[in-house]
Amino acid sequence: MRGRIIGKIEEGRKITDVSREFDIAHSVVSRLWKSFKTTGMCSRRHGGGRVRSTTPAEDRYIVLSAKRNRRTTAQQVANQFLAASGKQISRKTVARRLRGGGLYARRPVVCVPLTRQHRTARLQWCREHHNWTEQDWACVLFSDESRFCLSSDCRRQLIWRESGTAYRPENIQEKDRYPTCSIMVWAGIRINDRTCLHVVANGTMTGQRYIDEVLLSHVRLFRGAVGDKFVFMDDNATCHRTLAVQDCLDSEGIQRLLWPACSPDLNPIENLWDALERQVAGRNYPPTNKNTLIRALTEEWDKLPQ
Repeated sequence: MRGRIIGKIEEGRKITDVSREFDIAHSVVSRLWKSFKTTGMCSRRHGGGRVRSTTPAEDRYIVLSAKRNRRTTAQQVANQFLAASGKQISRKTVARRLRGGGLYARRPVVCVPLTRQHRTARLQWCREHHNWTEQDWACVLFSDESRFCLSSDCRRQLIWRESGTAYRPENIQEKDRYPTCSIMVWAGIRINDRTCLHVVANGTMTGQRYIDEVLLSHVRLFRGAVGDKFVFMDDNATCHRTLAVQDCLDSEGIQRLLWPACSPDLNPIENLWDALERQVAGRNYPPTNKNTLIRALTEEWDKLPQ
């Protein structure tokens, strides 16, 4: 760009026109032209700035130390570096070196602890189903229960605010540590279809309620639409362990799709609960009581794209 600017000025263009064309300040172009007439060069001279406090080899050591223990802080890395090399650096220097190595401070993803048996069972389950086609999965109804509270705990909803106004009332989200109002809901999804959102009112989902409110209504209806190839997959292990639920499934001829323990991520409806919670929390008028919470959940469930 320096060479192009010098070339245009040598062609007879004015400095003002050249600065406007390159969207650069007039003073910058003027100093560049004066420097070129004095030295005959358009390249920038290397300044005598501050010398880097670490060498490339030490930079690699800092990055490697953070990779070995990803929960260590920048100050702890600086202390380790001081003990290893005898050279003292600041935590800001460590943070810059880590950013240069592609490491950034982020919240870790939370997951359930998996034992060796859990991992083996998950791998076996995936190997058994990796050849399933879209037609096979179209016969599966993925269902689950979830509990929603008036005070959403979604941490990914952002707000627009001015600097220094974090504690203004309009920028604060109230959240009860022990919410007093919560709603249990059940729903099922499959390719190109879904059930309505069923609200479990007044109490918890017991085995008998699971039979009366879920199996004998929603699941039976979907089985009639799909036919004999219908497969049912639900994350409610407590209800499925009861003998009455197993007898009801067998009497209705409902085939169950079992999967290993500690594997809620295998059920795609878990993603919809997360999306539903964010949609309810982002409404212009968030729910304030039990009835408005039920209405908001039902309306936002119907709005979710298939």
